[in-house]
Amino acid sequence: MKLTVNGESHEVAAGTLAALLAELDYEGGWLATALNGEVVPARERDGCVLAEGDRIEILAPMKGG
Repeated sequence: MKLTVNGESHEVAAGTLAALLAELDYEGGWLATALNGEVVPARERDGCVLAEGDRIEILAPMKGG
């Protein structure tokens, strides 16, 4: 399925937001996610079903200044 992740097009097999994070190697409890502009809490990612053309934003804290 084709999705837009952080502004870039991706062809993925994942069917849920949790599976997408694993497929794209995002790890850690400090991630923030949004699906089509709506925040998705970590506890809801397993049940958050993705559809063709969805826009996902994944944010993670970074060290440095």
